Amino acid sequence: MPLDPLEEKMNDKRPVNLDLSTVSFPITAIASILHRITAVITWVGLGFLLVLLGYALGSEQQYLSTSQVMQSNFLLQFVTWGFLTALAYYCLASAKHIIQDLGFCETLESGSVLSWGAIIIGVLLALLAGVAVWV
Repeated sequence: MPLDPLEEKMNDKRPVNLDLSTVSFPITAIASILHRITAVITWVGLGFLLVLLGYALGSEQQYLSTSQVMQSNFLLQFVTWGFLTALAYYCLASAKHIIQDLGFCETLESGSVLSWGAIIIGVLLALLAGVAVWV
């Protein structure tokens, strides 16, 4: 069935290049996307953490074996570091959103400063979490 002339005109104005690698996202968009990704990581990781905690609190022997595995297994340490990093950034970005929801830093410039601050502090907390897990 032929398209309506109005629909044909609308279709001509759609973007042709949808390659996301050519699109330059502002830092506020990157911070928002990272916030959503770390939310998923945090909530999934929390489920695994609760299972591990439930096992570790079963008895003294289970606690000691869980502690020993946590100290010797690099993969489990890496997952723990990833969870702590995601949790830290998630909390920082949530605080950023709350500040903006209260009506502060809503312009592009101040929002960019808040976004950069959340990302930089998130990287510093990731380094601190790495020290806590591996040292």
